[in-house]
This record gives sequence, structure tokens and C-alpha cells, in this order.
Amino acid sequence: MKSVKDYIRTIPDFPHEGIMFRDVATLFADPRGFRMAVDQLLHPYAGMRIDRVVGLEARGFILGGAIAHQLSVGFVPIRKKGKLPGATLEQAYTLEYGEAVMEVHDDALEAGEKVLVVDDLLATGGTAEAGIKLIERLGAQTIGCAFVIDLPDLGGRAKLEAMGLDVHALCAFEGL
Repeated sequence: MKSVKDYIRTIPDFPHEGIMFRDVATLFADPRGFRMAVDQLLHPYAGMRIDRVVGLEARGFILGGAIAHQLSVGFVPIRKKGKLPGATLEQAYTLEYGEAVMEVHDDALEAGEKVLVVDDLLATGGTAEAGIKLIERLGAQTIGCAFVIDLPDLGGRAKLEAMGLDVHALCAFEGL
């Protein structure tokens, strides 16, 4: 029987030399693999109150939408700066070579809502941390963070766990 990891393609030297790119497009393209990923991402949160699913740009939208549908709850996108119309809140975060900004609509979540954060990959944790800060600024609470892939050598899990968050990943790839 295949695991989620078996559906993920590795592309060497992308986007530059020395990087092993973990491509979830092959996972999403396979109906069994995609269903397996959604089911396994949801499993640790069975029975918990979840009011909304937040997906982080961009592949988190694919997973988050499917999970929100499965839970019969709303979906909220957290996007890169300049992609959302209307009034937004911004949160800057650090990248390997600079800074970026994530945004959410200022009315996307209500105070007290319980939120599950979803994305395909956890690397340094910067994007997830920015998203969580936006969720908190709206008065909602992150009850967990679910990822398909964890790159443990980059420290994202440790960063999120140090924030007191539950982190669930379906598989891990050591090294870059």
C-alpha cells in the first residue's frame, strides 16, 4: 500500500542548484493520493471544534478547500500582499533572502473562532507564523497546523511548537 510520501515527486536542483524540490502536484493529480492526504490531515483533529480552515498561499488553498468541504466549514485564504481586494491586515515575515508580506481580509474571521491552518510544506515556518499572527490579530485561535511535508532540518516545526501550537505533518524529508 502506498503512503502519501510515495505520491510526491522530487525534482533535483529546482529552483536552484542544491535544492531538492518536493512537488505535491503529483499527489494532487492522483485521486487516491489526494484523498489519502486530505483524510490523514484531518484525522488528528477528529471530534475537535473547527469553525474555519485557513489555507496559506498557494497550495494550501487546494488542501484547505478540500478539508473545509469535508468538515462543512468555511475556508479563508491567506495570500501574498496585493492579491486580495478590499480591506486587509498585513503581516511581514522573513524569507531566506529578504522579507515578504501576507494578507487576510480584515473581516475573514470572527473573534473566538477555532481555526485549522493548512499548507503543503513546512520549511522555516515563516509563512505559517505570519498566517497565525494574522489569525490572532482577528481574535481567532489556531487549534492546529497541518502540512503534507515537513522539512525538519529547516526548523519550522520547532518554531511553531515553541509558539504552543500542535503541528501535524504526513511525511518528512531530511536535508534540503
